[in-house]
Amino acid sequence: MNVILTKDVDNLGAEGEVVAVKDGYGRNFLIPRGMARMATAGAVRAREEELRQQSRKVSALADSARAVARELEGIELTVPVRAGEEGRIFGSVTAQQIADLLTKRGFAIDRRRIELDEDVRATGVYSATAKLHADVTARFKFEVVPE
Repeated sequence: MNVILTKDVDNLGAEGEVVAVKDGYGRNFLIPRGMARMATAGAVRAREEELRQQSRKVSALADSARAVARELEGIELTVPVRAGEEGRIFGSVTAQQIADLLTKRGFAIDRRRIELDEDVRATGVYSATAKLHADVTARFKFEVVPE
């Protein structure tokens, strides 16, 4: 029996794959638990169409992420902080503060997708990386200045 997996199944395959399984395993275990469906000709064609549409969406998202990355790499951010003597700041600059500044500039980037290259505990120029898509990242610089 051939089935189309609707979920990843250990030792069998990944979601969307058409795999051959024994009749009892497919009928009594995979299909009732929603892990697979029968691989009829119509279901296989429908799955292929879903994959085509999904690949179009992914490529469109990647293209828009690349455009945002080009804009983001040219941006100059200034982070005002309370600083003491010798440029040391009270606390540290976080990814949340960078995300808030980017949001004010029109970039909706989640703080969890921003990675600071080092701990920011003094005034100066630092760099950060924003992961915009699975294979698109943007590096940008920001300056920490005293208020």
